[in-house]
Amino acid sequence: MSETKQVKVGNVLVGGGAPVSIQSMLNIPASDIENSVKQAVRLEEAGCEIIRIAIPNMEAVRLIPALKKNVKMPVVADIHFDYKLAIESVAAGVDKIRINPGNIGGTDRVKAVVDACKPKEIPIRIGVNSGSVEKEILAKYGSPTAEALCESALYHASLLEKFDYTNIVLSMKSSNVKTMVDAYKLAAEKCNYPLHLGVTEAGTERMGIIKSSAGLGALLLQGIGDTIRVSLTADPVKEIYAAKDILKALDIRRDGVQFVSCPTCGRTKIDLISIATEVENRLRDCNKNIKVAVMGCAVNGPGEAKEADIGIAGGNGVGLIFKKGEIIRKVPEDKLIEELIKEVEKL
Repeated sequence: MSETKQVKVGNVLVGGGAPVSIQSMLNIPASDIENSVKQAVRLEEAGCEIIRIAIPNMEAVRLIPALKKNVKMPVVADIHFDYKLAIESVAAGVDKIRINPGNIGGTDRVKAVVDACKPKEIPIRIGVNSGSVEKEILAKYGSPTAEALCESALYHASLLEKFDYTNIVLSMKSSNVKTMVDAYKLAAEKCNYPLHLGVTEAGTERMGIIKSSAGLGALLLQGIGDTIRVSLTADPVKEIYAAKDILKALDIRRDGVQFVSCPTCGRTKIDLISIATEVENRLRDCNKNIKVAVMGCAVNGPGEAKEADIGIAGGNGVGLIFKKGEIIRKVPEDKLIEELIKEVEKL
């Protein structure tokens, strides 16, 4: 795929070959500034790189300077229908606006938003989803198909282009994974705007991660997508961990631990499931670019996981610690995790 146009969202570059960035959204009412800021800080610590906030009214605009004061990541104002909220958000120092130009009224209102954003080079994300497609486009296609989503997004972009404004990011989210994938593929063929990927209304943590992995993975492996959000009905911090894990699994990001473990079999003589879970949790925030293996069998473990920088393989109540497939020592099962963590710290 050809490179997309690059836009600057605060201190983060999106598109044009920049690294795929990770986004999330606060789920605390904007009126609760104290707890919104606390959640934003937690998200930034987890690895969030762009944060979006709902701006449903003028009072909510007060959250923008509070966030800018407490976090380094760019802030995106999510706005529906009221163009004045976009203008006030820009004045309050927001880094990006998420709005659908066709939903805010006549061309004079679209121009007013462009006139506010242009001098400060603030990008606008056009966010189309299955529930927001225009009646005329729905009538043309019969349902919110991939073609309908793409056409709607490009229609909204054309409203901005009339005012010589192209500092645009597009998203075409659907809760149907195939529809979402096809919509983004169409958009990648038809324009060079950077694309914000996501499966909307993906569900609870379990199903949401599965659907997001399938949809985002299908596109990112084809070189489509510049910034992502994993939408979960869960703590937003879990969205960040899931997004990081998806990028690691695709070998798009190599920062942090690549964790591998075997599915267990009849040869497994230790409690591998609980050991693997604890090791993964203990190393979640480790930023070392290493591969760590937790294997259940001393027969195959070091061989199958010989590419791991460090690993353990279970035996009958004991385990082997190995580096790059070479066994370095044997330890009791109850000491395995601590000994492994010590070895990680040495790397």
